Amino acid sequence: MTPLLALARGIDAVNRRIGKIAAWLIVAAIFVSATNAVVRKVFDLSSNSWLELQWVLFSAVFLLCASWTLLDNEHIRIDIVNSHLSKRVRDGIDIFGHLFFLLPFSILLLWTSVPFFLSSFAIDEQSLNAGGLPQWPAKALVPLGFFFLTLQGISELIKRVAIFTGRMEDPNEGTGGSHAALAAEAERLLESQADSAAALPKTER
Repeated sequence: MTPLLALARGIDAVNRRIGKIAAWLIVAAIFVSATNAVVRKVFDLSSNSWLELQWVLFSAVFLLCASWTLLDNEHIRIDIVNSHLSKRVRDGIDIFGHLFFLLPFSILLLWTSVPFFLSSFAIDEQSLNAGGLPQWPAKALVPLGFFFLTLQGISELIKRVAIFTGRMEDPNEGTGGSHAALAAEAERLLESQADSAAALPKTER
């Protein structure tokens, strides 16, 4: 298991670095969007290439940060069910989900998106919109994103099996990520509201 855990740590390091770099594309997308809006309103000028660039930047963030999201345990769960299960059951569900849902899905998308990109690249496919961008760079993001997501799925499966068998501690246990922080804040607000209502005189309730 030690070599496999070393492999998982290597995958984690690569995907974390890629995710942190790709996240900056959000700033670029905001700048492009704001500049395009100002130029259109002030100078009555517009360009399909700038509009399409916004979409490509957003797509890049979505696809290249997916593996980082999985690494940090920030993907969506049904928390109302998940929180009532034991740690061992949750780990077992994760192993099953990674093995029979995440990895088959990501491998299938990776397998089918490579020819999708190559056919576009071979003909130097261009946008259907006048003055738009080439299409193959955007299509290249699909196999690239699912390649890194597949790697991260393998890493998570290795780590989850090690956690399930007691060979390593769960790095996400006790943190809960941003979902837990939001749930805690919502609970605090509800308790505060209930306390305020209880403090009101009966005539004001």
